[in-house]
Parts: sequence; structure tokens; C-alpha cells
Amino acid sequence: MDEIREVDKSIIGLTSSEVEQRIALGLTNKINTNTDKTTLEIVLSNVCTYFNLIFLIISILLIVVGSFRNLTFLPVIIGNTVIGIVQELRAKKTLEKMKFLSAPHSDVIRDGVLQNVLSEELVKDDIILLTAGKQICADAFVISGSVQVNESLLTGESDEIEKNTGSKLLSGSFVVSGECYAKLEKVGDESYISKLSTQAKTMKSKEQSEMIRHINLIVKVVGIVIIPIGAVLFLQSFYVNGDTLRKSVTSTVAAVLGMIPEGLYLLTTVALAISTMKLATKKVLLHDMKSIETLARVDVLCVDKTGTITEPDMKVEDVFLCKGTNSSIDYSDFEKLLFSYALASKDNNATMQALKEYANKKGIKGAVDATVKVLPFSSSLKYGSITFEEGCYLFGAPEIILKDNFISFENEVLDYTEKGSRVLLFAKYDGCNIEDGINGNVTPIGFIAFENPIRENAVDTFNYFKSQGVDIKVISGDNPLTVSQIASQAGIENAENYIDASLLDTDKKIQEAISFYTVFGRVTPKQKQKLVKALQADGHTVAMTGDGVNDILAMKDADCSVAMASGSEAATHAAQVVLLDSDFAHMPDLVYEGRRVVNNIERSASLFLVKNIFSLLLAVLSAVFMFTYPLEPAQISFVSMFTIGVPGFLLALEPNKNRIKGSFIKNVLIKALPGGLTDVIAVFALVVCGEVFEISTDSIGTVATMVMSVVGFMILIKISYPLDLRKYIIILLNIAGLIFTGIFLRKLFALTDLSGISILLMFTFGFAAESLFRNMTVLVEKNQILLEKIRIKLEQKKK
Repeated sequence: MDEIREVDKSIIGLTSSEVEQRIALGLTNKINTNTDKTTLEIVLSNVCTYFNLIFLIISILLIVVGSFRNLTFLPVIIGNTVIGIVQELRAKKTLEKMKFLSAPHSDVIRDGVLQNVLSEELVKDDIILLTAGKQICADAFVISGSVQVNESLLTGESDEIEKNTGSKLLSGSFVVSGECYAKLEKVGDESYISKLSTQAKTMKSKEQSEMIRHINLIVKVVGIVIIPIGAVLFLQSFYVNGDTLRKSVTSTVAAVLGMIPEGLYLLTTVALAISTMKLATKKVLLHDMKSIETLARVDVLCVDKTGTITEPDMKVEDVFLCKGTNSSIDYSDFEKLLFSYALASKDNNATMQALKEYANKKGIKGAVDATVKVLPFSSSLKYGSITFEEGCYLFGAPEIILKDNFISFENEVLDYTEKGSRVLLFAKYDGCNIEDGINGNVTPIGFIAFENPIRENAVDTFNYFKSQGVDIKVISGDNPLTVSQIASQAGIENAENYIDASLLDTDKKIQEAISFYTVFGRVTPKQKQKLVKALQADGHTVAMTGDGVNDILAMKDADCSVAMASGSEAATHAAQVVLLDSDFAHMPDLVYEGRRVVNNIERSASLFLVKNIFSLLLAVLSAVFMFTYPLEPAQISFVSMFTIGVPGFLLALEPNKNRIKGSFIKNVLIKALPGGLTDVIAVFALVVCGEVFEISTDSIGTVATMVMSVVGFMILIKISYPLDLRKYIIILLNIAGLIFTGIFLRKLFALTDLSGISILLMFTFGFAAESLFRNMTVLVEKNQILLEKIRIKLEQKKK
């Protein structure tokens, strides 16, 4: 724990022995606000599932009737469970390491020394120093100083609240501006944020991405229908058709097994876990797993200028006096006043740090010492002020401080704003109660131009988003012309379309402006939030990136929020994604990873649903036409292994950067329906032919298995387009595996020797299935286009 700066000598804080006493009593700030699953929860969530219970029951039934070969699905189920547990635990371990790197820290006074420690190491009665951007880590009260606090993350109210000596501070809120010393009174489980943690964990479990929500819906529907359908099939087979108990059980189990998407949830879990670990290697921390999918669906990316497009650090480019002003202050006095302001300021932002660095380099000494009152810089006001004994001085946005009088001075700063420099005004103020606004006389003294270089990889990053059809909106508190120039230099399309957000004084104007303008300058934190909401109201999926407290409101309401770790602590805690090395160039990696995962899971999920659709419809036909379900569990496992399970998992790891379009469940069903219907028609026709030609049920089951395998590979080839060498290898290896298993392990998978007529039927139906699948695909796709046209017309009528 290193000493980081001098501290108010009157504040001693706790002694080391007092800290140890409180630790012994358990009065620490360590709380379990982690919303991730524990190791035990991960194991139980993979083992104790509804479908695992079904698998256990059907396994017991198969053992009871002596059908041991039909237990071939068990190794797959056990393997799926083990893989799911291992991958989730690996992802958890990786994330825990990453989160430790971004763990919150606090500045605490102990033994009269200001130290920086982990927030969970604080104890009751500790005295901490709070500055702009800091998140309040425990319930406290102010003992010295004054801060503006935002409690929106707790209460939803976005107003900044002034906290003075004696004021209460709630854990979970964050400091917008100012500086104060606060004493902790409720830590750990007693704090306000701890009491909200249970609710937050419950909410998180309910807030699922579209993909996860739809997969859960599929699982839920299947889970409901398999019980009554299974019961009907067993009763029909045993009592109506007069089959043996063994035959009735195995046929019923085969139907139920076919309807269960046993690998789909595992596939999703593993794919997301692998993506999380991949992003971790690139210093990207995901607070929220669903943000991977959300980023894949983003079509508008809102970015702040400073720290996102540009480097987080600034430097003073020029300092010059205002022309045409009645100020009698010369350049030397101006620099001294400016440095006095910087010394007295409680701001710790990049602007003030650049000003202090400039003064130190030039060896400027302050001219004024006695400070009467300090108003920290505020993103909503766009200026700050300090009152010395000899007068009040303002520092901030020229057009805000000078109002209409700025026109007279605009040409003096035009050269700087046109090349993207940030220009601020230093002025003397003759009024009083500056908190209520600038109402008195303002005498401009001088301007300070700040250089804020564009990130080295900004152009390539924004070109990537342009190529992917993602619109960029630049939302900044700086001068709109300055922001426009910076955006143009960064290669952002339509950056010349800019507007001063101070003109957007109604929600209607914001909604109208959002579709036309690319750059928004002089935006307040509340307006940033409204701009994000306006984009969402326009049907967009919005991601918001930022690094300061002025971005938090917008980040909170965006579909996905991304923070730079070099920014404020509060911003990183409010965000779903944190770039730990603050490199905006990782954004394309995030979007690519999201698109890869969702597109590949969507593609692989359609393979699983083919089997589910087929089994469900064939079970219904079995019940209606009173025939015994023609397949055995081992045959279902045989087809699933080589046409669904293995290729599905391999394809889920393929590169894929296509933009996500449409609803997940709709896309999956459209891909799966042709194959499912083809299988149903082919197998139903085989059952009919079997009765006509008096072919044994065992032979029909074998023929149906081989025809389904042919259809399975046709579906696999269809969804694998465009084919490349890796996909050819995946398909050919699975075909080889199926042929090898069908020849050498045919008894294990209930494949019998076929008669001449059975072989003829197999080839006939195999070729017919190819034509049927092709026509079914065309029919489904045409209906999809027709339904989409009808939907668009209905929406147009509503508008």
C-alpha cells in the first residue's frame, strides 16, 4: 500500500491496531455482491436438470426390461454434463482473475497517511477520500469537503445531489464532482448496496438474452409435451397394438429421446464460455455474459470523444489572451491566475491534469493563495469556478460562459476548433451564487487550447464498423465543431453532420435529430441518456462506450455498455464490458466474437431441432394412426451422433462475422423445418410400405435410420454453406464415422441385416428424400418471404 499524496493534517484516521481490532470483529467491507454462480451451483446446474431426471428414469426403465444396448445415449449425456461443468469452471476461473485486476480500490487515511487499498479491505470508521469518478463503496457521511453525487444506479433519479459536511452517502452511488473526506458507518453486509445484492442476483437470472430466452423456451415446451406424448405412446403400443413390455418401453423411449434437445443447452454454454475466455486473453472483461450476444446485434454504436476516439490524456497546446476585452490582466498574470486556479481546483480530470503539467513545465508560480469557495467542474454545467478573496474566476466552455457574447470571440478560437483542439475559457465573474447559473458580468481573460490526439488505431476500428453496417454516433460534451473535426480525422462517416445539443431542448427535437446528425456536441449527461433512448425508440440496438461519470446514465440505459478501465471507477462498475487495457481497437473483436457465437449456435441449433421436430410429429402420427413408433433409442443415438452432435459442436467454433438478422427462434425453425418434415414424411411412408410388403419392424427401423442419416447429411451440407476445407473435413469424417460404426458396431446400434426389398426401399427413399428436402426448403423459404412482405405491409399500415 503506497502513499499517494499529502493529506489534511487534521485528519488522522484509524491506527493500524484499530484496523486490526475491527477486522477481528468482522467489521470489514467484504460483501458477496458477486452475481456469478459458485462452483457448487455450476455443478448442480449441470447435473440436476429436468432432462437429466428424464434420462435417469428412461435408463431405469430400459434396464428393467433388459434393453441394455439402448443405453448408448448415456455416455453422451454423461460426457455432455462433464464438459459443461469443466468449461463453466474454466470460464469462472478466468473471469475471477480478470475481475481481480479491475477490483475497486479506495483512498483511505490510516495513521495520518493516505493509502490506496482494495475497497473490501476497508473497515468500519475508516475515513476515505472521495473524488470525481469514484464509486462510494460503503455507507458513510461527509466529515469535510463537498461533492456532487449521483444516485441513479440506486434510485433511478439522475439529478446530481450536493453532499456537504454531515450528509449521508449511500454505497453504490458515485461522485460526479468535488472532493470530500467521509467516515464509513455501515460496511459489508450492513451497507445499502449489500442489501440490494440479493435482488440484483434475482434480476440477473431473469434478464436473459434473446438467444438464451428462446433456447429456454424450446426446452420448456419440450419438457411439457414429452410426458403426455410418452404416456400415450406406451399405452397405445402395450394395450392397443399388443406389443411386449420391452418393445413398448423401447419405442416410447426412442420417441422421448428424439424430442429432447439434450446437446443444445450444452452447446450454448460451451460456446459462450469459450468466447468469454478468448476475450479475456485480449484484456476484455465481461460483467454480463449476455453482452456477447447483444454486441452481435448492435447496429448503432454511441461513443464519447475523449478517451474513446482520442487518447485519455491531454496536453496544453496554447495559452493566449482574449482580444477586444476590457481586462487589464497581462499574459504573465493570466498564467499565474490560471495556475492558482489549477492548484485550488478539486477536479482530477484529464483537462486539469494537463493544465497542472503545463504549469510545472513552465515553472509558473501561483498569484492567489486564499480560496473562499470552490465549485468543481460539472458535465451538466460545462464549467467550474473558484472564488478567491480578490474575486471569482470561471473555467469552462466559452459558449456556455459567454452565452450570446461568444460570437464576438468565436474567430479567436476558430483555427483551433477547426483542427479538433479543445478550447476552454478563463474569465472573471462579478456576480454571486454561481451555483444558480451565470447571471452577473463576465470578463473574458484568455483561452487555453488542449491537444487530444486520436487513438492510433481509430481509423481502422471505425472502418471496420462501417463495413459491418454499424452506424456511429459521437456524443460529447465538447464544442460540436471540435468533435466533428476529431470524428472526421478518425474516419467516421458523415462526421460533418453535427449539432449543438443545447439547441435540442425537447424530447421531440432529440428524436428528430437522432436520425440526421452523426455528431452531437455540448451534450449533458441527461441528454446522452435521452439520445440513447431515442435511438432505441427508433428500433435500433444500441451500444454505448465511455470512460467518465458523464457517460454512466447513457451506459445504464444502452442495450450494451462498454467502459475503458482507464476512466472513472464508477463507469467501469456500471458497464457490462470493460476494456482492461482501455484499447478501443478491441471493439471489433467483441462484435466479431458475438456474431460468431450467435450465428454458429443458430446454425447448430437447427440441427438439434430437426430431430426434435421429426420425433414430435412422428409421435403424433403414431398416436393418430395407431402404429408403434418404428425406431429404437440406439438408432436415434446413432443418427444424432454423426449428423447432429459432433458436427454441431465443431461448427459452433467456426469463424463467422455475418450480421445477426431476425429472431433467433424464427431463424432456427426455418432452417430446421425442411429437414424435420422430410424425415417425418420419409419414415411415415416407410412404415406404410413395411405393412404393404410385410417387412419386419426391425428392418423398417434400420432402413429409416439410414434414410434419416442421408437427410441429416443433406441438412448439414445446407447449413454449412459456404463450404471450405475445414467444413469438408468435418462432413467427410462424420460420414466415415457413420459408415464405420454402421458396419462394425451395427448390433450395438440395433441395425439389422436387410433383405433385398429392404435395400431397394432404402435406396429409393434415400434418393426421394433428397428431392423432397430440396422442395421442402424452397417451399419454406418462399413462405418466409411471403410472410415477411405481409408483416412489412401491416407495419406500414399501422404507421
